[in-house]
Amino acid sequence: MKKKILRVVLLIGTIISLFYVPWILVKAWILPLPNTVQEQVDEAIDHGFDGMIVYVDEAGKPPAFYTGGWKDRDKKIPADPNSLFKIASISKLYVAVAVTKMAKEKHLSLDKTLAHYLPELVGRIENADKITLKMMVQHRSGIPNFTDNPAFWENEQENGKDALEFALDLPASFEPDKGYEYSNTNYLLLRKIMDNVLGYNHQEYIKDRILIPLKLNNTFFSVNEVDLDDVMSGYYVGYDEDFKER
Repeated sequence: MKKKILRVVLLIGTIISLFYVPWILVKAWILPLPNTVQEQVDEAIDHGFDGMIVYVDEAGKPPAFYTGGWKDRDKKIPADPNSLFKIASISKLYVAVAVTKMAKEKHLSLDKTLAHYLPELVGRIENADKITLKMMVQHRSGIPNFTDNPAFWENEQENGKDALEFALDLPASFEPDKGYEYSNTNYLLLRKIMDNVLGYNHQEYIKDRILIPLKLNNTFFSVNEVDLDDVMSGYYVGYDEDFKER
């Protein structure tokens, strides 16, 4: 009898699980790859992407661009290989590299705590005296994600000015270094620490020490630095967005 009940439970569980299978990915996995990059881009657009640009740099050949979809759907402007994209949380990669460079230069220490750099947050962020910068870079701090607070989204543009307030006085998601949880608050705090340590805006440090040396001439911090007509539309980015990249 127990075996029959177990089989029924497993069958029901299997049927229910089918509703959560990302069938579009399964289909993409099963179907053979298109013959050309352009065909693959066109196929991706058919899956619901607004616009896409693919850059291929193959040794011995000039760089090639492949585009699909729209740069501006409303105005019927097709995707342009020279368009700028809002890269949103990819900006965290730049911050992580900058923090690491600052640590190597002895400007700060990855092993020192949040409380050391921002003592005013002791009592406002749980475990501030145990959370290291390294844990924050790795999203292993347990600090709540301010964008997970429903109140933040009631007026995102206005609340973004004081985003940290939406992560204060909340219980930790887990003990420091005992789990993993993506948290925008980690990088908001890292940027604040960088500003304090440097004595100037961390964006200038990233520009001087990363963007210029790597000749990332089409990477920017704000839409105010670019012509909005050059920016791909259809991708909304909120507070966390730091950079724009071609």
